[in-house]
Amino acid sequence: MKFRPCIDIHDGHIKQIVGSSVSDKKDDVLENYVSTMDADYYARLYKKYNLRGGHVIILDKAGSDSYEDSKKQAIAALRAYPDGLQVGGGITPENAAEFIDAGAMQVIVTSYVFSQGKINEENLKRIFKTVGKNRLCLDLSCRKRGDSYYVVTDRWQRFTDEIFCEELLDRLSEYASEFLVHGVDGEGKRSGIEEEVIRIMSRWGKSPMTYAGGVAEYEDISLVRRLGNDKIDITIGSAMETFGGALTIDRVIEECNR
Repeated sequence: MKFRPCIDIHDGHIKQIVGSSVSDKKDDVLENYVSTMDADYYARLYKKYNLRGGHVIILDKAGSDSYEDSKKQAIAALRAYPDGLQVGGGITPENAAEFIDAGAMQVIVTSYVFSQGKINEENLKRIFKTVGKNRLCLDLSCRKRGDSYYVVTDRWQRFTDEIFCEELLDRLSEYASEFLVHGVDGEGKRSGIEEEVIRIMSRWGKSPMTYAGGVAEYEDISLVRRLGNDKIDITIGSAMETFGGALTIDRVIEECNR
């Protein structure tokens, strides 16, 4: 089990936000923390601790002015830690090479491979052919509706018809070498992990997987380890001391390495 750190970027700033509050309106976003530091500061910190495989996420809508501001931050982080970070947010076959050339170890894609609530096979194959399986991580962020968890896209605003399950992971693993899974309803709330999401990830367990969402205390790390049979990596955002929380990076690394 490894700690995968994060750099979330919104409106050109490094932030921790409540994931379910993301929308096209800036004023609707609930902020837990806004850093005075730039993205490359955090990238250098993660490099110092040799924490590979963390992710840089651009939360702004692709094509907006704020997206371009946030993209500059993301590129700076990638250049500060070459081949150490993944990057996601508005990634397409047309711009993926720019991020990889800047130093991304992988690109993270969600919305591009879904349309009208389904997997867009054509788009999935296009991004796969553009970057290759080893450079592709799919973000299968999910929210509960009824008795199941469904993949959500468009910065977590839109439900798809795709249920997060082992069959879906099998299907997509032909194209991606890794998965990032956000439990969106807990994202940024420090309300505890989505245990059933962890169980689904653990039952499948055929590729590297990282869980994000809801971690509030060190005991949550132990719970992810137990439910995930030590196979699931973890991301922690708002609860980290580096983002205004109480968990220290040294202790988190220690807990993950137990």
